[in-house]
Amino acid sequence: MGFGALRIGFVAVLVQTVCFRCSAEEQQCLPGPLLQDYTFKVAQRNLQKDQVVGKVPVSGCEQGKALRLNSTDGRLVVEGDGTLRVRNTLRLPARRHTLSLFTSGSGTDKRSVQISLQYDPLSQPHKQTDMAPAPVVIHFPHSSSGLHRRKRDWIIPPISISENHRGPYPYMLVKIESSLQKVTKVVYSLSGPGADQDPKDLFRISASTGWIEVTQTLDRERREEYKLIARADVVGSTKPEDSETPTDIIIRVIDQNDNTPKFTQDTYEATVEEAAPEGFEILRVSATDADEPDSANSDILYSIINQDPPPEGLFFINPISGGLQVKKTGILDRETTKRYTLTIQVADDKGQGRASSCTVLLTITDSNDNAPQFKQATYNAKVPENTANVEVVRVMVEDADEPHTPNWNTKYSILSGNDAGFFNISTGTSKEEGIIKTVKGLDFEQNRKYTLVISVENEVPFVVPVPTATATVIIDVEDLNEAPVFVPGEKKVVKFENLPVGSEIVYYTATDPDVDMKQTISYRVGMDQAGWLAIDPSSGLITVKSPLDRESPFMFNNQYKATIYAIDQAEDSSHIPATGTATVLIELEDVNDNAPVVHQREIIMCNIKPVPALLTVSDLDGPGFANPFRVELNSSLRSQWHATMNNNKTGILLSMKSALSQGVYDIMLTVYDNEGLGQVNTLEAKVCDCTGSDNNCFEIRAAGFGLPGIMGVLGGILFLLLVLLLLMLLVRRRRVGGKKEVGAVEDDLRDELLYYNEEGGGEEDKEFDLSQLHRGLDNKPQVYRDDVAPTLTAAAPVYRRPTNPDDIGNFIFENLAAADGDTTAPPFDSLLVFDYEGAESICSSLSSLQSSSSDRDQDYEHLQHWGPHFRKLADMYGGGEDDEL
Repeated sequence: MGFGALRIGFVAVLVQTVCFRCSAEEQQCLPGPLLQDYTFKVAQRNLQKDQVVGKVPVSGCEQGKALRLNSTDGRLVVEGDGTLRVRNTLRLPARRHTLSLFTSGSGTDKRSVQISLQYDPLSQPHKQTDMAPAPVVIHFPHSSSGLHRRKRDWIIPPISISENHRGPYPYMLVKIESSLQKVTKVVYSLSGPGADQDPKDLFRISASTGWIEVTQTLDRERREEYKLIARADVVGSTKPEDSETPTDIIIRVIDQNDNTPKFTQDTYEATVEEAAPEGFEILRVSATDADEPDSANSDILYSIINQDPPPEGLFFINPISGGLQVKKTGILDRETTKRYTLTIQVADDKGQGRASSCTVLLTITDSNDNAPQFKQATYNAKVPENTANVEVVRVMVEDADEPHTPNWNTKYSILSGNDAGFFNISTGTSKEEGIIKTVKGLDFEQNRKYTLVISVENEVPFVVPVPTATATVIIDVEDLNEAPVFVPGEKKVVKFENLPVGSEIVYYTATDPDVDMKQTISYRVGMDQAGWLAIDPSSGLITVKSPLDRESPFMFNNQYKATIYAIDQAEDSSHIPATGTATVLIELEDVNDNAPVVHQREIIMCNIKPVPALLTVSDLDGPGFANPFRVELNSSLRSQWHATMNNNKTGILLSMKSALSQGVYDIMLTVYDNEGLGQVNTLEAKVCDCTGSDNNCFEIRAAGFGLPGIMGVLGGILFLLLVLLLLMLLVRRRRVGGKKEVGAVEDDLRDELLYYNEEGGGEEDKEFDLSQLHRGLDNKPQVYRDDVAPTLTAAAPVYRRPTNPDDIGNFIFENLAAADGDTTAPPFDSLLVFDYEGAESICSSLSSLQSSSSDRDQDYEHLQHWGPHFRKLADMYGGGEDDEL
């Protein structure tokens, strides 16, 4: 079955170019501008080099072949994508400038379009006007007669339509035709997104005519491109070869400037130092535009449209990057204005299109651009002399920079007037004051006034050159009573140690630095550990108070150190006396006043093959008065002992001439020094029955009645006395124990007179037998106590009871009650005698007090009757109140 040649026509509205070429074996794309004219409006007459004027929609090729467009005006150049750019500077006429663009080629392959540049100050640049030329149908060569198939391809360039096209709708985009419709009936169909797929019904095709229509406005920001599939089928035929091969139709949406650029933030906040240099970038604002990227519709520029408070022109914004910068160094001043509010605008179409704005809040931070200033130019102060580390004056400053920051904190220095280093200056805790103090004491007699020049600056350097503030401080020194001064402060003298008492040692005097005060000076000795010195109060003459001794423990390095005081006193007594101190060092030269001494006081030697004993000798005197020593043995000992000096004459070798019996021997040695001064040294030599140096003594008997013997005799005497005392006690105990008890214990109480059971003497007043008093009080339980057992074994004599003892009993009872109720009476002021009452007594022994096994076995009721001194104890154990007698 044969088919005729195919012909397909494509009509583009606004920007459509139909390029179709068909042959038996190959087809090719015919690129070029759309077949319509364009008008671009520009806002300025002077067009600069490389400025983009507009963009002409062109058709492309799927094979990507290069597109070459030429301009009839050499000052304008057209790039391959249709962008019209200024090659050289161009000034437009008053209203319109026209040129033509054409593709390279010849004959029917050459395409052209007319471009008009219109100057309109109120317009937005490179805007093409909507033009709706009539659709054009291009006829292609006919195929041979007969319905038979032959090889062919459809190459269809993309179809373009502007977004937001004004219509009317439905709007016809392009018409497709098949040559089959001349010989048979053909049905056209369209499928794909926008046709029979979501979003549905944006595009539709006439089944009979092949017209493709758009039903509503398109939005490029939603979708840039639609890929549709077009079909041409023979009506009533089910054979595939009777249908055209489906082809792709691409519809591109051309961008329009219908989106306003938007900032990423509505409000920006930033800080900048007031001393920020020119061009310092504070922050960057950022905005986006939803229109087509890399086009004039999304080409945004930034600008500052408002600044509050004025004056304007303090800041600059990079129109491309959005970087907000300081326009000039030093133009900001925090002390004048601390905050600025800027309104930033962004506009697309290179700043000429749609626009929006944001707010930038700028805080100006402090820089050290203000020097601190003294509140006074001159300060006056007074300071007492001889006082160190005392505050002289505080200087106050003020600074316009932000308080309590390094730009405001101060530090000080003394520029002049402090050559001797008497003063220093430091910063106070508030950081805005300087404190001048004395480093060392001032001397009124040397300088009565000081003038200091001080300066102040901040902790951090100044950001701009500023003069440093200075002030003058005048300090007057106040005169005080100063202590006398010894010159030199330490005096050294050399004397012999045998200097007689009362001898002069040295004059040591002081001078009073207070020349304006009429004062006298007196002297006295301060520290004098050995008590050797005395001083004349008026002349300062130091004399010997007690004998000097170079070998004294108070000497150090052969020197004796003492302290001398000088005390001043004004005639009018208006000043407190001051005391000056000095040190005198007395170096004592040695004299031979010490004899040699043997260190050992006891030695042990064997009597068989004895080894000589080495005795150490020393002399407190210095060189020349000590060794070499010599020794002499007592003449009575020379027959038994031998003493000689060792080789260096510093030790004694003591040996036995013959073996001596074991015992203790007294050795007397006379040792002499170099000048012949000597003394006798006595030591004990214990001789043992041993050999050589094996000094082991098992028993030593002294040749005489020594200490052990004396101690033995005293021990024997004491032993005999102890035995005699025990015998006497035993005899007395037997005598007392052999007597039987006749009556109860006899209490012989006469007021405060106690009965001691004496058997001799008797009573001087014999009118009444006091021994009967006890029996007369038997019926008085308050007096007679049966609960207390006596511990003494003395037997009481038996007396007759008086006929009527009630009077005396009442008398004693009343006195006893008065004595027991007296809480101020000392303890044991009355002695109660508990005699042994015999075996028949109803009172048991006092030892029964400890016979109970526990406290519960004891009866503490009787404690209530023991008087006021036992009331506390009675309350603790008896649990009752004190009884009143």
